[in-house]
Amino acid sequence: MRRLPTSFLYARPDEWARLLWRHVTSWWYMVHLGAMALVMAFSLSTYSRANRVTTARFLYNSTWQVLPWFTLLAALVSLVLIRIVVVTAQSYGLSRYALEMVVRVLVLELIPLTGAMFVAIRAGLAFNAGDALALAAASPDPSRAAQNRLRQELVPEVIGNAFAVLSLAMVSSVIVLVLAYVSVYGFSPWGLADYTRTVGRIFNPAVTIGFVFKTVFFGLAVAVIPTAAILEMQRHGQRPASTVQPGAVRLLFVLLLIEAASLAVKYI
Repeated sequence: MRRLPTSFLYARPDEWARLLWRHVTSWWYMVHLGAMALVMAFSLSTYSRANRVTTARFLYNSTWQVLPWFTLLAALVSLVLIRIVVVTAQSYGLSRYALEMVVRVLVLELIPLTGAMFVAIRAGLAFNAGDALALAAASPDPSRAAQNRLRQELVPEVIGNAFAVLSLAMVSSVIVLVLAYVSVYGFSPWGLADYTRTVGRIFNPAVTIGFVFKTVFFGLAVAVIPTAAILEMQRHGQRPASTVQPGAVRLLFVLLLIEAASLAVKYI
């Protein structure tokens, strides 16, 4: 029996309906798994002593170990971009818009997206998932194995990755705001009034809430999508075709979709 392709490009016309149904059920499984993880994350019964230790380990590994050098790298790259924007704006006589452009482009858009991609790469977008699937398939009860993994690994990972993305974005944003002030006004304190007025006009309550929600959604996507892809392959008895973690392309698509939705809400 011919195996159903994974892309419409390689499927016959009579297989399109089955392939479309597989994609729909795959996305629904991912959403359902994420909803279950969120419900369990807000349930007090989930946080046994073992789960608290696991959550603390995820928080330490995903955030504290990488926060200093990620912030340093983000500061160096941001300093170069800030300088380019400031010099370009001054050459066109638009220096008063330079600070606002830096805040809107770097702080609101690029830094959260970069932090999410960084956490995703660190979580292991390129690893051999075959061993993980083999261990899961060796369990006498796959559904019980999936439930145990959801409770013991996925929920702490959701919390750890969401916190990591939020922490990296927040800390790096504060550093970039300081660098932007120094690049525009120097070390003089006389620009504080104009600076705080400009930043405060940008970070109105709606934009601030949207910024927080976007970073949280980034963290949830990084935590849920790869694990959902692995568990779904386990359910169907499939094995990965390469060493790229299942769900990598879908994760990138969801991150870009969240970013596009955020831009549409703010500017359209």
